[in-house]
Amino acid sequence: MGRRHRTGIGPEPGANPGATPDDILAAVTTRIAVLASGAGTNAEALLGAASRGELGDAEVVLLVSDRDGCGALAAARRAGVEALFVDPAAPGVAGDRDAYGRVLVAALAQRQVDLVCLAGFMRILSPGFITAYESRVLNIHPALLPAFPGAHAVADALAWGVKITGTTVHFADEAVDHGPIVAQACVPVLEGDDEAALHGRIKAVEHRLYPEAIRLVIEGRTATVGRRVLVTAAPGPEVVHR
Repeated sequence: MGRRHRTGIGPEPGANPGATPDDILAAVTTRIAVLASGAGTNAEALLGAASRGELGDAEVVLLVSDRDGCGALAAARRAGVEALFVDPAAPGVAGDRDAYGRVLVAALAQRQVDLVCLAGFMRILSPGFITAYESRVLNIHPALLPAFPGAHAVADALAWGVKITGTTVHFADEAVDHGPIVAQACVPVLEGDDEAALHGRIKAVEHRLYPEAIRLVIEGRTATVGRRVLVTAAPGPEVVHR
């Protein structure tokens, strides 16, 4: 049996029995940071899901980007969420992944972030970052991992002539597109598809799947055993016997 990790973000059942009601209410609100580099379609979908209450008792409190002026930063500002550019070329971090990771961790810790959601963040996170947020970093990838990892997943799927591709939400670890899988969804490859058309259909599925996977994690319904993520069913309605 592999090592088992509880991956819910809320407090362990029975923790701090002397907590006041205000403490308990504060504890169940998960503070999410989204890291993104590009146009921000997945980031915008997460911001929308949070605003509609689809992430449960969670709020997106920060969007971080390594690219100044990208669409993801603009999407955060439109949503009234703090948008932070962390320059990877700044003195002291340029060319140093570990130093850049420490700056990211400090920014997230200052804002009391509980869960990190990568949404097209095109930078490999440092081992120190992964350690600081162990089992609390989610990523979404436009392929059915372990097939087609890396930055060209959609083009690779087309080049290989697969009939089915899709998208994967997984916990991030120190390798690229490698951590335990939380959820997947399939997308058929159609005759005549080019990269833009296929990627567009994948994104539509991602915008549904990512919020669903995030909610599983923040509700404490996932546990990692080795490379497997076990998902428990949502509790049913309470039955009152009269």
